[in-house]
Amino acid sequence: MDKGLHFVFCVIATMLLLRESSQTGEKNDMKMLAASKSGFGTDSRGPEEGLPTLTVTTILEDPYVMVRSAELEGYCIDLLKALAAMLHFSYKVKVVSDGQYGAVSSNGNWTGMVGEILRQEADIAVAPLTVTSAREEVVSFTTPFLQTGIGILLRKDTASQEMSFFHFLAPFSKETWTGLLFAYVLTCFCLFLVARLSPCEWNEPKNEENHFTFLNSLWFGAGALALQGVTPRPKALSVRVIAAVWWLFTIALLAAYIANFTALLSSGSEQLPIQTFEDLVKQRKLEFGTLDGSSTFYFFKNSKNPIHQMIYEYMDKRRDRVLVKTYQEAVQRVMESNYAFIGESISQDLAAARHCNLIRAPEVIGARGFGIATTQASLWTKKLSVAVLKLRESGDLDYLRNKWWETSCLHKSRDRWSPLQPQALGGLFLTLAIGLALGVIAAVVELSNKSRHAAGHVKKSCCSVFTEEMCTRLRIKENTRQSQETSGRANA
Repeated sequence: MDKGLHFVFCVIATMLLLRESSQTGEKNDMKMLAASKSGFGTDSRGPEEGLPTLTVTTILEDPYVMVRSAELEGYCIDLLKALAAMLHFSYKVKVVSDGQYGAVSSNGNWTGMVGEILRQEADIAVAPLTVTSAREEVVSFTTPFLQTGIGILLRKDTASQEMSFFHFLAPFSKETWTGLLFAYVLTCFCLFLVARLSPCEWNEPKNEENHFTFLNSLWFGAGALALQGVTPRPKALSVRVIAAVWWLFTIALLAAYIANFTALLSSGSEQLPIQTFEDLVKQRKLEFGTLDGSSTFYFFKNSKNPIHQMIYEYMDKRRDRVLVKTYQEAVQRVMESNYAFIGESISQDLAAARHCNLIRAPEVIGARGFGIATTQASLWTKKLSVAVLKLRESGDLDYLRNKWWETSCLHKSRDRWSPLQPQALGGLFLTLAIGLALGVIAAVVELSNKSRHAAGHVKKSCCSVFTEEMCTRLRIKENTRQSQETSGRANA
């Protein structure tokens, strides 16, 4: 009996304990659900015993900070996690309330992330925040974790222009065309010269006609460029050597031209009439602007460059129409209207990679960097700077860059077409030069052999016979004219 009562008592006690634990679990689940709802757009690393907790302010900008499934992710979030692991601190991330980076307002107060740090609403700012002298006066910056500059973002169809009338010349640079013209004339001259010197090509200068005149040599070289066989046909080994080397040169040259011309037509990068900021000022087709209150705007305001001053005056007079509030608004406006956006080149590269109808102009000015902002005289500034340098030296920053900038059309933005330079065809020109030299040497050898045999018959020195043959072949017109005059006098 006692054993039965003891068993019943144990069962009842066990059921009461299980019920209490389940209620406690439900309460904890409700608290976690409420915390997740109230924490939308924030990210945090829970406080650990003995670790300091930092309040981090940031701004939503792809790919630095983005909201995915009620959590924050992006380049800056990964960077923050790496820094927290290295320096052993906890953090709580909050998105800046006014959506601004940080500038001085009309009442003299700072807005954006810089203002939150000054008001001690945040300890640090981890975001694409540009290091400027004005901001450095009120907050402290770490070593830049990302380098950038100021570029021009355009839509390809608005930036394109009609092809030039001489568009077919674009595959080669001016230097390459000059070298090609020089090689053509030199080769034709060598053909003309060797055909005169070689006795196998022209055995009797006084009685035979040399088919390789200079005009015929030019025609022979032009025919090879068009891959057409033309007369006269070479008979001597020396002339054939030059002809064969020239044919090889033209085949390789035409292959390079066709390949580069195909890449030219597919890339369209040469169609940008706006290559520089000066081109942007001179044109009237596109409006242009930047982020309102951004460091880019104040860069043009403070610059002494006349072109930069013209850009600032244009934007300042039309600030209600050309200045945008967010980066997403700027990209959307570039895609939908005749608008050019002036901003951070690294962000523009990402936009051009993700939207294949966008392109960034080649010129980049105002080299600058993104840094982590802290309060002045903060103990965290140097620690964060050293940590950023360690991440750079270990290659972690490059890994993050490749991770968040990799997209489907990123390779297209990197494949920028450029005219073929002479250096790329240096081996081809060298081969042609060696072939021409071998052809001339072979012609001299052929003429020397004939002079040596002729010297035995006329009983003269080989050098004197060789010199006479050389003069006869190179001055054939003058000798022919003298012989004609002599025969005319005899007939008279």
